Amino acid sequence: MSKISDDIISHLPFGEGFTFVDNITRVDLEGVVGQYTFSGNEFFFKDHFPGKPTAPGSIMIEVAGQIGVVCYFIYYMMTEKGITDFSKMKPVFSESQILFLKPIFPGDTVTVKSKKIYFRLKKMKCYIEMTNKQDDVVCKGHLSGIYLQA
Repeated sequence: MSKISDDIISHLPFGEGFTFVDNITRVDLEGVVGQYTFSGNEFFFKDHFPGKPTAPGSIMIEVAGQIGVVCYFIYYMMTEKGITDFSKMKPVFSESQILFLKPIFPGDTVTVKSKKIYFRLKKMKCYIEMTNKQDDVVCKGHLSGIYLQA
């Protein structure tokens, strides 16, 4: 899986400080599974919350969206459409319905499991579950994104 994981990650449109994908461990036409480890050096931990740093919900959604929607989109476009140049394709977050169940702290590794609900008319909707290393669900729900030609 390392080659396809590296290929997908190399096409992510985010800068180094805003890429929240370490690896992809499974991907097929039904969904994707990947991980990210919160090092504690991320920009948001300093002020959210001083003395008890916790990942903001918006960042949890970003991690889930990057792994569960954007990585899946890249895989789909590479394997089903033969696309290798993603420079003109930009993901745009369009909808979330997420339930937050547990916090994430510096040092935590999360696994995102995404299952495609649909992908049509450039819109993808997925069911997402994010778990911690104890396999507790930290958040779950639906995320959607659309992909625009830049």
